Amino acid sequence: MLKSFGVSLLSGGLDSSTVTAYAKTRIDNLTSLTFLYGQTHSKEVECARTISSNMGIQHKLIDVSFLREVAWYSALTNPNEFSIPAGRGDDEIGLGIPISYVPMRNTIFLSLASSYLESQILHAIEVDRLDTSQIKAYIFMAPNEIDYSGYPDCRPEFYEQFSNILKVGSKLSSQYEIQISIETPIIHKSKAQIVKMAVELNVPLHHTWSCYMGTKEPCGECDSCILRSNGFREAGIIDPLITGTGI
Repeated sequence: MLKSFGVSLLSGGLDSSTVTAYAKTRIDNLTSLTFLYGQTHSKEVECARTISSNMGIQHKLIDVSFLREVAWYSALTNPNEFSIPAGRGDDEIGLGIPISYVPMRNTIFLSLASSYLESQILHAIEVDRLDTSQIKAYIFMAPNEIDYSGYPDCRPEFYEQFSNILKVGSKLSSQYEIQISIETPIIHKSKAQIVKMAVELNVPLHHTWSCYMGTKEPCGECDSCILRSNGFREAGIIDPLITGTGI
């Protein structure tokens, strides 16, 4: 009997929550992974924990707060030194790479997610004696090449290249011929399409948090808030966080 193993990188935001809900419909053994990497606030971590509980899936919080020591050139890891871009127009977002970019963050996250998933599956093979021919492995992520802030690690070609790394650099692939598939189901979707997908998948939107700030209410000025607002408006759906019915 085919058994699928998967991890979904869950930040607590709209996009990753939608992808995690999608992954739940496809994976037998799913774990949501949240990284504590020294970001400006921990509110999104709390949201990820709540969302995972709401969806009934296992949640794993991984502390990589050392990342702020190496990826220090970012407003998300070093807010005292660099200001988060705010109030940018639609014509400005996506032009150039803003200071909110965290150097090599997705490369590091993918490596850690791959290590966690490979450990799970190797244990299933070598300890639990699961038939390798019946195993499928997936990593789910929520990059988007349309409504994004210009980050180079949100493009399809980045994930294609990383898939090749996993193919040649893992025991799972080299010895057992099990390829970890990197799934990016919203990479070509507009933010409005993502909002509609979230509604269809019953994502608890009132528990999601997209804002770069950890304030009580979304700031409404950062790139993430602007993109989220545009998406809900274009989808014709009211954002529960703006109406005061959210967290």
